[in-house]
Amino acid sequence: MTSACGFHLRGDYLLPDEVHEISLTSFDQYSSLTRDVQKQLRMNGIRQVAPTTVTPSLDLISESLNERTLSLYQNSRAAEKELTYNVSYSVLIPGHDLKTYTTTVNRNYLDNPLTALAKSVERDMIEEEMRAQAAEQILRQMARLKADDAPVETSDVITHDDETESKVTTKEVIKSMSTTAETTQ
Repeated sequence: MTSACGFHLRGDYLLPDEVHEISLTSFDQYSSLTRDVQKQLRMNGIRQVAPTTVTPSLDLISESLNERTLSLYQNSRAAEKELTYNVSYSVLIPGHDLKTYTTTVNRNYLDNPLTALAKSVERDMIEEEMRAQAAEQILRQMARLKADDAPVETSDVITHDDETESKVTTKEVIKSMSTTAETTQ
């Protein structure tokens, strides 16, 4: 009964069938982000294979960590900071277009200059958590490829509007049906 309601365990992303094996390339094969993405691929049952023209590929393009001061102490030192972690990556499934995405993770933390050593360890832990969360977001986005990147096919659906006929793609028909259902609710 639980399978009929759509319930899935957290982290089970129902990736498309085309992505049961994937080639992973990265700007740095030994980075923490690459290891986190490899771990997420293994957890979701995706085999990592060598790049070919017939296998889907995931390319980690870049990562960046930016810092912004949110508040100051009375002596003009930074009290609270915001960390922003950005990852750019692209996904190529054979027969579909290359899609480039960016995922962003934000975190705030208090920076106390009196406990500099403890705060540097805390910051390292926050950065690790942000990388792991970005890797999860990459897999979540890949799960959406099933709906977002369906190949466009022209079907024989013909619409009649004021005596004019036009051919419509299957994707457009489904999109119009879903928007009609949303507006009626």
